[in-house]
Amino acid sequence: MQEIIYIIVLSFGSIITLFVLTKLMGYRQMSEMSMFDYINGITIGSIAAEMATSLEQSFWQPFTAMVVYGICGILLSHATSKSIMLRRLITGKPIALYSHGQIFEKNLRKARLDLSELLTLARLSGYFDLSALEVIMMEPSGKLSFLPKSSSRPVTPGDLALAPEQTLLSAVLIMDGKLLPHNLKHSGKDEIWLTRRIHNQGFHDYKDILLALCDNQGKLTIYGYQKTDRQDADILI
Repeated sequence: MQEIIYIIVLSFGSIITLFVLTKLMGYRQMSEMSMFDYINGITIGSIAAEMATSLEQSFWQPFTAMVVYGICGILLSHATSKSIMLRRLITGKPIALYSHGQIFEKNLRKARLDLSELLTLARLSGYFDLSALEVIMMEPSGKLSFLPKSSSRPVTPGDLALAPEQTLLSAVLIMDGKLLPHNLKHSGKDEIWLTRRIHNQGFHDYKDILLALCDNQGKLTIYGYQKTDRQDADILI
């Protein structure tokens, strides 16, 4: 029984340590992590698991190792933000795979891609014809970026000399049936306005609303709780 309690305490300790290190090392998606970040994260996670389940060694040994790995990650991240040469060494640099109608076979091999994969990734990004593209780059994150030719890109309002009003982020006024007063005040609205609008859309109380958004034009979009078990897949079959 004492061993179980000890493992529970160690597990909470490893979780807290991982949380603190993650906050200090910063937020990054998997696709944005460098190879060092990826390996460092796996190593810290492995040490945390060892710390939570090992009864033979003390708490401080794996804890110290986790802190050392975390500090190395923080210092390296700071160093790469200051030095271009170090950043290129650690995170790499973009690789040109295609430019001006020319496919670079050597760079494809360097990127560990074949022509089939290149064409597939282009199609997944909406480009079914390479001749519609000017440049294809592989970024250090491993993702491909595409620059379409001017004649193939969509027309923008700027091309038509139009100046549409800038769209701003919508304010979340209600979430999970609860009013968010700070957001309501920030949007320049009050509860009287909000109550009138939700009544106009057939809702009687905040508890009936899953999510309510207000844009910079004052348009209120409301999503109520699902009342039936109908699934979208049933419609698509």
